[in-house]
Amino acid sequence: MSLLVKPTKNSQEIVNVTPKSAGWGYVSFAAYQLAPGESISFSEDAKELCVLVLTGTVSVAAGHLAWEEIGGRKTVFDDAAPGAVYVPPNATLTIKAKTAAELALAGAPAKGDLQPRLIEASAMPRLTRGKGTNTRYVCEVLPEGQPAESLLIFEVKTPSAHSSSYPPHKHDVDNLPAESLLEETYYHRINPPQGFIFQRVYTDSRDIDESMAVEDRDVVLVPRGYHPVVVPHGYQSYYLNVMAGPKRIWRFHNDPAHEWLLSAT
Repeated sequence: MSLLVKPTKNSQEIVNVTPKSAGWGYVSFAAYQLAPGESISFSEDAKELCVLVLTGTVSVAAGHLAWEEIGGRKTVFDDAAPGAVYVPPNATLTIKAKTAAELALAGAPAKGDLQPRLIEASAMPRLTRGKGTNTRYVCEVLPEGQPAESLLIFEVKTPSAHSSSYPPHKHDVDNLPAESLLEETYYHRINPPQGFIFQRVYTDSRDIDESMAVEDRDVVLVPRGYHPVVVPHGYQSYYLNVMAGPKRIWRFHNDPAHEWLLSAT
């Protein structure tokens, strides 16, 4: 099975990854586009959900709570955090678009220990990682320090001609505190959208070794292995990471062949 999932053309549903389609056990991911006035609803009895308003403005209702004017970005490359709402199992989620909107929906197993909530932009740390042409900009939408049962969610923006998720790292062994086991999806956006970036997913044994030219709105599946990204000259990269596994902890292991880059000047 290819690790590259292509978007659907001219559909409200842009892309949809389920544990069954991916052949794994934890992460669900989908993206949608809504016209002004359109609405969409979801309900899960064994999964927590997090809806991210990637672009546009929407209203969101979850359980007995509702929020207006969520989102507001014109593009995912705007210097702003996304709108986001956390929803536990057995709470119906309804989203109505005020403007044209692009949504991401992340899901993972949960018991229902938490309540629906708006994730405020002030609760999303925004960081700069790396140096030189390995610099990238991270928004921690749902990190370990924020309540959830399984989901970990991050946005990453990578400038033209830079690398990202680099040096190559993996998180596919349940060996805490050194490394955690987390499945991961990458939802890619590219500016301008006719461009492409490169992503490789590979294991030490090379039983997985897939190098992909990734286009706008593609999803890359990372069931295990290292997964670096490289951005060609003239284009900017955005990707949304969704991770989940048996423990809600992100601890990764760098590829020993490339770890020297962390100490290089």
